[in-house]
Amino acid sequence: MKIHIDLDCFFVSAERTRDPSLHNRPVGIGGRGDQQIFARDSGHQTVNLENSGSFVGTFFQAYEPPVCSDMEKFTDPDGRIRGILTTASYEARKYGINTGTTIREALQKCPHLIVRAPDMKLYQRLSHELHAFLQARIPVIEQASIDEFYGDLGGWVADAEVPWFIDMLRHEIRRALDLPVSIGAARSKYIAKLATEQAKPFGCKTVTPEEFGAFITPIPVRKFPGIGRSMQRKLAAYRIETLGELLRARGLVESWGPYARELCRRVAGTDDAEVVPDHVRKSIGISRTFDPLRDRGEMRRRVVILARHLAYAIMRIGVIPTTFHVGIRYQQHQSSHANITENRLFGEKWFKELVLSLFYRADTHKELAIVRLSIHCSHFTHISRRELSLLHFEEDRKAHRLSEHTQSVREKYGLDMLKWGSEMGKG
Repeated sequence: MKIHIDLDCFFVSAERTRDPSLHNRPVGIGGRGDQQIFARDSGHQTVNLENSGSFVGTFFQAYEPPVCSDMEKFTDPDGRIRGILTTASYEARKYGINTGTTIREALQKCPHLIVRAPDMKLYQRLSHELHAFLQARIPVIEQASIDEFYGDLGGWVADAEVPWFIDMLRHEIRRALDLPVSIGAARSKYIAKLATEQAKPFGCKTVTPEEFGAFITPIPVRKFPGIGRSMQRKLAAYRIETLGELLRARGLVESWGPYARELCRRVAGTDDAEVVPDHVRKSIGISRTFDPLRDRGEMRRRVVILARHLAYAIMRIGVIPTTFHVGIRYQQHQSSHANITENRLFGEKWFKELVLSLFYRADTHKELAIVRLSIHCSHFTHISRRELSLLHFEEDRKAHRLSEHTQSVREKYGLDMLKWGSEMGKG
């Protein structure tokens, strides 16, 4: 059988490991668009290249551990409270506070809510410790995100002993790391994940083949991982609202194409998705959302800042991307983007210039204010097997060496130690 392990309210649980006074109290971990990255004194920006998942970005502001209240991190100079909650404790959820609730709204619902700024270093350390703990007890472990893991118990734990094993495992984790987890077990990864959701908080559930039908039938289709809003609308048009109804209409759904056929297999628990110990990174990107901004000079400055951060990450993981994407979202919900393929040895200077040129191409609504900017790189040469162009190779090799020297300085003294002159304008 396969198991899915999910840390309960991970960010809150992590904070409680060092501050026991937070136990049994409504707590929320706040998040902002991290516009600090654009400030002239941007503070301590750090990078996360190992864990991912909802609300876990590649770059973030490293706050110092809190002393009492962290509300100043979410309060603008004009007194306006900004940001959303990335995690809410179960005690907070009793007040109708959930992940994605704005901090302002959460405080209206629960004035005594404790709001903390995220400490990603702590969360990463505890995630690594749990990963190592699981590897010592289960032969094959896959880390799906900073707070989610899959394990394959095949040939290791007999099916009849799985309920006992996962119950023992969750208590072992609680004793060793002071972290509550919920664990689901089933024949497939997707069904195990569904079982985990029903086991929360700090519970475990095993779905045997005999129990599968009764388990899957009443679950709403929106609860299944991989069924997005467009598929939900299509299913709703045929009055398919539960996974049981989806399986009964399997012939119809499968006629919609390869994706729908694979979806049916996943819902039926017959897909062959394996637990994969190591994921190969195929892309990397950075994005920020901010207040509506019309000043294109300031936007160009922000493009350069994001390009520098992304270049640092690309050099850090040692890849050579060949496909580049810049996306823009405007205040009136319009969006635009530009892409290009360049088979060149990576260098920060030409990358910055390339991203700026893509931004100029993508900015098709210059009369509108911009609220979001994203840069994305993919098709690394070691995966796509694309050959680098010889036309600029000697020039690019020199630029790459310069980028390596720049990287070593930033690795030693910080990501913001060396900046482009064009970043030093408005903040």
